[in-house]
Amino acid sequence: MWKRHSVCNQLNIDHPVIQAGMAGGVTTPALVSAVSNAGGLGNLGAGYMTPEAMVHTIKEIKQSTSRTFGVNVFVPQYPQSTAEEIAHANKWLEPYRSELGIELAPTPKQDTSIFEKQVEALMREQVPVVSFTFGVPPVEVINDLKKAGVVVIGTATTVEEAIINEEQGMDMVVAQGSEAGGHRGTFAGSFNQAMIGTMSLVPQVTDHVEIPVIASGGIMDGRGVKAALALGAQAAQLGTAFVTCQESGAKAQHKEAILNTKETDTVVTSVFSGKPARGIRNSFIEEMEKGAGGNLLAYPLQNMLTKEIRKEAASQNRPEYMSLWSGQSPRLSTSQSASSIVESIVSYVDSKAP
Repeated sequence: MWKRHSVCNQLNIDHPVIQAGMAGGVTTPALVSAVSNAGGLGNLGAGYMTPEAMVHTIKEIKQSTSRTFGVNVFVPQYPQSTAEEIAHANKWLEPYRSELGIELAPTPKQDTSIFEKQVEALMREQVPVVSFTFGVPPVEVINDLKKAGVVVIGTATTVEEAIINEEQGMDMVVAQGSEAGGHRGTFAGSFNQAMIGTMSLVPQVTDHVEIPVIASGGIMDGRGVKAALALGAQAAQLGTAFVTCQESGAKAQHKEAILNTKETDTVVTSVFSGKPARGIRNSFIEEMEKGAGGNLLAYPLQNMLTKEIRKEAASQNRPEYMSLWSGQSPRLSTSQSASSIVESIVSYVDSKAP
C-alpha cells in the first residue's frame, strides 16, 4: 500500500515514515542514516547549527547512507530587546546560574547571516530535501532550492498556515498537531488559537491544499501512522518516538524522563526559549511560570539566555533544569533501534492493509 502515496515517489523513499528534524543534537548522523536506510526519511535538525557544523554533519550522513535524507532549518526571527529587558530576564535566571556555578550571564547576540549561509551550504552539498519551521522562507529561497532539484517542505499548525505554504511554493507541508513535542511551528496568528489536535487538523488541511500533507503530533507507532493515512495525510512524521531510540543524541536524562513519564506530565511553555514548546513539566518550568511572566524575552533571545543553564544542568545530572521536550504519547516510547521502529511501523500497516 505504501507506493500509492506520491510522497514516497517524490522523496524516493520506500515508506511514508519521516523522522522529525529535531534540533539540539538529537538527530545524530547515525539516527538520520538509520531511518533513511530503513526506507523512511531521516532528517538532520540543523536549526541551531553553524553552517560549518551543518556541512560537517551532512558529510557524515552521506558516508552512512546513499538514500534520501533531509535537513530542517529555522526560518529566522530577529526580535529586539532593550538592555533593561535583558537585565530583567537575567534576574529571574540568576538563581539557577548561581546554583549550577555559572558565573556570567550572557548577552544575546543575533547573527543575521546564518540562515542565508545555511541555505547556500545546503545547495552546495546537494541535500535532496530541505524542510522549514517557524515560518515560510522568502519565495526567492524556495525557488532557488527547487531549481536545484531540492524538495522543500513547510510546517503548519492551522489550515491558514498550510495554505500560505502552498501559495509560497512549498512542495509538501507538515501539519503539526498540538500533541507534538518540542517547539510549535505557529507563525500566522496566536499560538493559543493554533493548538489544534492532529486528528482535527490533518483532514481539514488535506481538504484545503493540493500539495501532499504530512501528519505530525502524537504519532509513535504503526497505529498512529495508519490513522494519519486514513485522515488523508500521505506520510507521517515522528519525533518523540525517535528521541529515545538507540541512535538518538538526546541526553541520557532526557531519554529517561520520556521513558518514565505519563501523558499528563507534558506542558506547553515558553520559559526556556521564548517560544511555546511542549516538554515534560519540571521545577524550572513551574518556578519560572509562577514569577517570570512578562520578563521572558522573545525567541531566540530567551533561548540564548538559558542555553548555558540547560547545558550545565545536563552535565551535573539536574534534569529539573533541562528542557525535556516530549510529545503527548510518552508511554509509547521505546529504547529500540531506529530501524526497528521503522520496521515495526511497516509491519503493522502492511498487516492491517485492506
